Amino acid sequence: MTEAELYTLYKGVYVPSYLHPPESLRYYEDFTFRPDDILIVTYPKSGTTWMQEIVPLIMSGGDPASVETLHNWVRVPWLEESLACTLNLEERPSPRMFSTHFRYNMMPPSFYEVKPKVIYVMRNPKDVFTSAFHYFGITSFMVKPGPLSEFLQKFLDGKVAFGSWFDHVKSWLSAEDKERIMYISYEELSKDLKDSVTRITQFLEKSLDMEVIEKIADRCLFKNMKKNSMSNYSAVPKEFMDQTKSEFLRKGIAGDWKNLLTAAEAEHFDAVYKDKMKDVKYKFVWD
Repeated sequence: MTEAELYTLYKGVYVPSYLHPPESLRYYEDFTFRPDDILIVTYPKSGTTWMQEIVPLIMSGGDPASVETLHNWVRVPWLEESLACTLNLEERPSPRMFSTHFRYNMMPPSFYEVKPKVIYVMRNPKDVFTSAFHYFGITSFMVKPGPLSEFLQKFLDGKVAFGSWFDHVKSWLSAEDKERIMYISYEELSKDLKDSVTRITQFLEKSLDMEVIEKIADRCLFKNMKKNSMSNYSAVPKEFMDQTKSEFLRKGIAGDWKNLLTAAEAEHFDAVYKDKMKDVKYKFVWD
């Protein structure tokens, strides 16, 4: 099925219609934030599920029930998805935890007024592309990637769900109130999870001893998180996500793009990246 059949164009960006009906987008626009809310922001396939595991464990002081009793899409729901309308988020005690895949300039009015804390997770776009190529192929609500070369051009042109990776990252890097935003990368999480958990804990102003931080980091190792049925999407019916084709939590590594892209494709990707990111001053770990 095509973009016209499966996606809705919202503020110039494709979103899957199945997950984002008009009423959920209206709910999102009218949502009222609190100053102590925590918002995990990602371009899809950049480490959202990982952060939906780490943050609740930090906020609960390491209590495993925080990630063992609720599916990740309930414990840290996407505000723009239809499920959010049904969860009575207004009644949740503070601090509440949410997710979004939207750009900075697509946030609801309340966000700019209240300025909740944001954790923005970035990932090497070649790995984002690789993960998306596998993921889009196993879902019924995303446009199938088709031939790799075709999907590569779509991705680089931003003609995919949630639009351009380049525009997404640039929008959040140029956001105001940066003292309320923590920027962290998938690669940092992969390289030193304990250090990353420590830094996130400090940003969230939680006081945890090192033993608790080490337990959280160990639990959030990809191989351990993958076993959590509340996080690995095993509860999703096969007609929506067929994990016999490819697991949702697939490899959890940095650099898997090398197993997918040819040298010529990687070179083309790098050329587009260099051009689109030429004015960005941020130092990415993959550069």
